[in-house]
Amino acid sequence: MKIICLARKKTIFAFAAAAVLLAAVFAVNAAAPSVIAAVAKKRSLPIYSVEREDKKISISFDCAWGVEYTDELLRIMDEYDVKSTFFAVQFWVEKYPDYVKKIAAKGHEIGTHSRTHPKMSTFSKEQIESELSTSSAAIERLTGKKTELFRPPYGDYDDLLIDTAKEMNLFTVQWDVDSLDWKNLSATEMATRVVNGVKSGSIILCHNNGLHTAEALPVILATLKNKGYEFVPIGELIYRENYAIQSDGRQIFLGKSGV
Repeated sequence: MKIICLARKKTIFAFAAAAVLLAAVFAVNAAAPSVIAAVAKKRSLPIYSVEREDKKISISFDCAWGVEYTDELLRIMDEYDVKSTFFAVQFWVEKYPDYVKKIAAKGHEIGTHSRTHPKMSTFSKEQIESELSTSSAAIERLTGKKTELFRPPYGDYDDLLIDTAKEMNLFTVQWDVDSLDWKNLSATEMATRVVNGVKSGSIILCHNNGLHTAEALPVILATLKNKGYEFVPIGELIYRENYAIQSDGRQIFLGKSGV
């Protein structure tokens, strides 16, 4: 009699275990679409650098405050026959319109750095669109050229910002080499950082009003040109179509359409 009771308990336990297992399977299957969707959704990323083998690189200058060193930067780049990209905040554009025209007239590219230099990852889609549309329009009125590039203030972004900028036909651009001129490093320290950090397809971050940026610039340009690098505006460095962005922000070319 005792043996029969033990056998019955084992059978009950077996059925219970099977029921728990089946419930778990059904739960996983029911959740599968949402799980798959979460895994499938990749984070939207800006362009930090570009996969290239031709040793083309870009140097960029963020413009938000002041112009004290801007003429010297432009003079040096003329001397070394280098074209760059400036990212300008709208209030800077409106305060220094003659500099915007001068930068464009010398063949440099100008992208938007927002209207008010906020942390845009906290913004709604409507706020993002307003920041980007008005700042782009302010640049276009002075240069007569369409604004195609955008750099988020503070390097701060989220999926909504990147996706909204893309919908507005703007390429969002970061950097992979930071001069740290905003920390007021010495010219030697800055030049060493940049020269040692650059590779083919790199984007260098500087600021037009960095304390020692103009002092470091000749060393940076001369050294990298001697190493065989060619400076081009970011708009000429990036791929405009048939590309993907890797998890480290490096833009890669996927090949020509139909190939």
